[in-house]
Amino acid sequence: MPPIPTATEPLLQVRDLRVSFRLDEGTVRAVDGVSFDVFPSQVVGIVGESGCGKSVTMRAVLQLIDPPGRITGGEILYRQGGDKPIDLARLSPRGRLMRDLRGAEIALIPQEPMAAFSPVHTVGAQIVEAIMLHERVGREQARARTVELFRDVGISMPESRVDAYSWQLSGGLRQRAMIAMALSCKPRLLIADEPTTAIDVTTQAQILALLRELQHKYHTAIIFITHDLGVIAQMANYVVVMYLGRVMEEGPVDEIFHAPRHPYTRALLRSIPSLQTETRAALPVIAGTLPHPFNRPPGCPFHPRCEDILPERCATLVPALHSLGPRRAVSCFLHSRDAEPA
Repeated sequence: MPPIPTATEPLLQVRDLRVSFRLDEGTVRAVDGVSFDVFPSQVVGIVGESGCGKSVTMRAVLQLIDPPGRITGGEILYRQGGDKPIDLARLSPRGRLMRDLRGAEIALIPQEPMAAFSPVHTVGAQIVEAIMLHERVGREQARARTVELFRDVGISMPESRVDAYSWQLSGGLRQRAMIAMALSCKPRLLIADEPTTAIDVTTQAQILALLRELQHKYHTAIIFITHDLGVIAQMANYVVVMYLGRVMEEGPVDEIFHAPRHPYTRALLRSIPSLQTETRAALPVIAGTLPHPFNRPPGCPFHPRCEDILPERCATLVPALHSLGPRRAVSCFLHSRDAEPA
């Protein structure tokens, strides 16, 4: 696990980000006031149940929100260089600056690499095209770099597999090729959106080890999105816990795992099997289910499932994200009586 960086200036600052989808049935607030920082060379894990807004948050950073969704508030400050950061939330998704940043400085490893690669072009040709799009290099030079990237990510026989189609590669090789594409322009920030979801456990371990190795080699900051806290424990040095589009808790990984402060974080950790778990014993579960997007509960979004509910406050008021110290915060009335303004 990489150490917590000591840089004073964040590479990325997300401030009160809000993303909504206006549908015929109503408006879905997929991201509802999310804030967090990513420092250079840091690995930030964003964790939560499916549907909590993790992937939408990252697609907003890349300006890849599909209509009818749109960013309705907040800032996404990216420090490209110089004193003044760029607010990505105010850039046009199809504008020149956003297209230059996307892929070159901020890269994405999507959930399903089979859907990310074109099936009618070779994998190598697609990586070569990405390199030539962002850098002034010739095709032969870009191809040579692609072969070297394949070698870096552990793809055997890279000289021949660079000419393979995605459907000719196994799931593990496709994932490695996707990582090679993401790293092709040496980005400063890499977003990994559940990159181990669709692969077997053995390959998953290899991919995680590869990402750790490449992170040390290239000093790339990583945002790692997953619902698997075991993966977070291996990869991250800072954790953001999300629920229903909001940040419930954030802090260094050791503090989150050994001293969780939010009832939702504690419930997630209890559901992980350990070496002490008895054989065939039922694991604790979080009562209830994630609410329907059109039927968000009033007050704290987690209160209908919370074991530590304070009915007079949690059911009616929304807790503010309360600081517990340097880079440590929780959104819960058990630790602060502060509520967000209506």
